[in-house]
Amino acid sequence: MREMIINGVRIRPGQSLNLEIAIARLPTHTLIDLPVFIRSAKLPGPSVLISGGVHGDEINGIVAVKQMLEDGLFVPIKGTLIFIPLVNVYGFLSNSRTFPDGRDLNRSFPGSNKGSLASQIAYILTHQIIPQIDYGIDFHTGGRMLSNFPQVRVDFRDKKGLRLAEAFGAHFTVNSPPIDKSFRKEAYKMKKHILVYEGGESMRLDDRVISEGIAGTRRMLTHLGMIDGEVSESRTMKLRESSWTRAKVSGIFTPNVSQGEEVRKGQVMARITDPYGQVKVPVKSSVNGFVIGINNQPVINAGDALIHIGKM
Repeated sequence: MREMIINGVRIRPGQSLNLEIAIARLPTHTLIDLPVFIRSAKLPGPSVLISGGVHGDEINGIVAVKQMLEDGLFVPIKGTLIFIPLVNVYGFLSNSRTFPDGRDLNRSFPGSNKGSLASQIAYILTHQIIPQIDYGIDFHTGGRMLSNFPQVRVDFRDKKGLRLAEAFGAHFTVNSPPIDKSFRKEAYKMKKHILVYEGGESMRLDDRVISEGIAGTRRMLTHLGMIDGEVSESRTMKLRESSWTRAKVSGIFTPNVSQGEEVRKGQVMARITDPYGQVKVPVKSSVNGFVIGINNQPVINAGDALIHIGKM
């Protein structure tokens, strides 16, 4: 098993190290670090990154990775685990998805060591972390008032990634080609395979989403032979494409379907009404599929995304 060097620190097989990679200072001159936790076994095996908080307001993922780390849930018998519970410290401090200048870290790769704050952190991940790993699971949630049913997103053309998603065993596995300048695409360019786990909504903790993310990580690491356990058969449902049903009018949005529910083409999934009882517009599904995301905002405008449908 090869040694790793991260931020100038050498990590040998069997070592457990906690690193702090300096990023920059707040306006108060408080130093901001990127904490990285490495747990390495003596026996050779894969190197896997488990990360959360690429978007600072996506708290479910931060708590899931934190729990794995603090409870020592996964002590590798082979290979190396790299935990980064909170990637976007700046967004976390301000309850924001983005950085103070509005930049999205997940659209800033490969980054620059002389660029914006988001670009500098992307540069650290690109040059210090991605080269050290074989696989990864990156925890995310939906947006503000947009809740996702637990799902893994992977490009179905990435056969290794798809096999990893099957092992993870989320209820749904959604075909999702990587987005330009994203963490996942930058890793894939280096022939690394990172899954994205989505569940819940930002700024809201969901125990079910957290526990399912941890359970899926356990299944994935067991499949890779990194931890002890029985390898289970895949139980995930593969959705080859997905689309949002959007509001045709503005008003008060009242859904009558639940996340994970199967819907049929033409089925009334919700209604939009005005505050005066004069307008009543049904929201119908245009396809057969499954509800994988719902807008929890009751007051909506024409064109807003309402219900996310995944299709087999």
